[in-house]
Amino acid sequence: MSAIAANLAEINRRIETARKAALKPAPATHLIAVSKTHPAEAVREALLAGHRLFGESKVQEAQGKFPALKAEYPDLELHMIGGLQTNKAKEAVALFDAIHSLDRIKLAHALKAECDKQGKNPALFVQVNIGEEAQKSGVAPKQTLALVEESRSLGLNVQGLMCVPPVDQAPAPYFGLLKTLAEDAGLPLLSMGMSDDFDIAIRFGATHVRVGTAIFGARDYSQDQ
Repeated sequence: MSAIAANLAEINRRIETARKAALKPAPATHLIAVSKTHPAEAVREALLAGHRLFGESKVQEAQGKFPALKAEYPDLELHMIGGLQTNKAKEAVALFDAIHSLDRIKLAHALKAECDKQGKNPALFVQVNIGEEAQKSGVAPKQTLALVEESRSLGLNVQGLMCVPPVDQAPAPYFGLLKTLAEDAGLPLLSMGMSDDFDIAIRFGATHVRVGTAIFGARDYSQDQ
């Protein structure tokens, strides 16, 4: 068994342990293996281990790795988890099965135009700046419902919310707030929790956890594009 396969097995074990400990976990918790800055060979190791759901933060990097892998593994599912520029909407809609970074109405319009042109309908998550941090993208919590409703009115396939809590604070209150916002908006999916805190996110009903370092190892940001 490769190191990546062993890591995947361990993370999946921890996910099941967290789900059993949770009072009311989501019906299912999906593991997004975040492969940013890691080469296609690392993704292939995960694929050989049976994993099919991956996350990337940058359109250009994903374009360099995933078209060939998707052709080889038609059941591979790719999620966009990083900030998305409006001028990259075309490429994002073409490549990704889900986008976790809808954070403004201008981007919603750009995505809608591309969905119509390409005949595609990727699942969308509204990214919430849950800690209202100046350096992070995302819609403010109080403006989340309005953005969800505006995006829905365009006919977009809004399915959930996504957040990254402040790194220097306990994540539980932020996960709880995101869950409340999703319930208020009538959204079934919650993308929250990463390598250091996904166990906690599962207690609050995470449907998607985004884990990279604990699967693929430390990132080499000199390779970041």
